[in-house]
Amino acid sequence: MPLRRLLPAVLAVLRHPGLWPTALAQLRRLVPARWWARRPHLPVPDAAYLRFRMETAYGGAGDRAPSGEDVVTYLRWCRRFPR
Repeated sequence: MPLRRLLPAVLAVLRHPGLWPTALAQLRRLVPARWWARRPHLPVPDAAYLRFRMETAYGGAGDRAPSGEDVVTYLRWCRRFPR
């Protein structure tokens, strides 16, 4: 999924500074181990995993970008149930 399609979700999180620590913790959990040893040498979640998550969340082929509201709701849920 192109990064520009995630921009609305990123902007939604930026509007909620209280969720920033939770967002960083979730990102850290999603980034594969030894990410620096594999292309694209960036700390990004595995594409197959993201496709699976989008397919289970929205149906279809898993190519739909998450809405900003859904990401904020998810992060609030993560903050309430940290483990």
